[in-house]
Amino acid sequence: MPDARRREVRRQALSVGGATGLYGVSFGALSVASGLDVWQTQALSLLLFSGGSQFAVVGVLGAGGSGAAAVATSTLLGVRNGLYALQTSRFLGVSGLRRLAAAQVTIDESTAVGVGQPEPPAQRLGFWLTGIAVFVGWNLMTLVGALVGNALGDPRTYGLDAAAAAAFAALLWPRLRSGDAAATAVLAVFVALVTSPVLPPGVPVILAVLAAVAVGLRHTGRHESSPTARPGELDGSDPLP
Repeated sequence: MPDARRREVRRQALSVGGATGLYGVSFGALSVASGLDVWQTQALSLLLFSGGSQFAVVGVLGAGGSGAAAVATSTLLGVRNGLYALQTSRFLGVSGLRRLAAAQVTIDESTAVGVGQPEPPAQRLGFWLTGIAVFVGWNLMTLVGALVGNALGDPRTYGLDAAAAAAFAALLWPRLRSGDAAATAVLAVFVALVTSPVLPPGVPVILAVLAAVAVGLRHTGRHESSPTARPGELDGSDPLP
C-alpha cells in the first residue's frame, strides 16, 4: 500500500473515531442518571460497545423496566452489528483471538471505513484503526460523562433525561428517505404509543421493533439506497457505535 494511501486511511479512521467517541459523554451521564453506578456504566461500554443498544438498556432501566426487557430491546437493536460481519469477514481473514477482537469492534463506523477502501490492505487498516479509535474514545468519554453526571444532580435540569430519545431520533432520521421506511416508522410509533399506557417499560419498544421486522419480511429483496450515500458508505449510518 502506498504511503500516501496509508496516511489517508489513517486520517479518515482517526477523524471518525474522534468524532464518534465524543458521544460517549451523553451515554455516561444518562447512565448514572438512570440509576447505574460508574462501574456498571463503564462495563456496558467496554463489553456491550454498541451505542444504540447501550442507550436502550439505560433508557428502559431508567423508566422502571425490567432487566429482561432492557436486554431484549438492546439485542434487537444490536442485530445489525452481526450483519456487518458478513461484509467485514470478506477482507479481514482473521481467526482465533483476532476474530474475537474483530467482532468486538465491528460497528457502523469501522465497517463503513473498511468497506469504503478500494483494496484489501487499506480495508483492513481502515477497519482496525477506526474500530480501535472509537473503542478507546467511546470508553474514555463514557467515564467522563459518568463522573460529570454524578456531579450534575437532577438530569431533568439539563435535559439529560431526554438524551436517549434524542439519540434514537438521530438514528432513525437518516433512514426515512424511502416510502417503505417512513411507513414502517409510522407503524412502529403507533404500536409503541398504543401499548405504552398498558404495558411495562421496554415491552412497547420490543413490540414496535417486531412490527417493523414483520413489515421488513414482507418486503425481502427490496432495498432502496439513500440518494446521498457515497460509494463505500453505509446507508443511513448513525453517529453511534
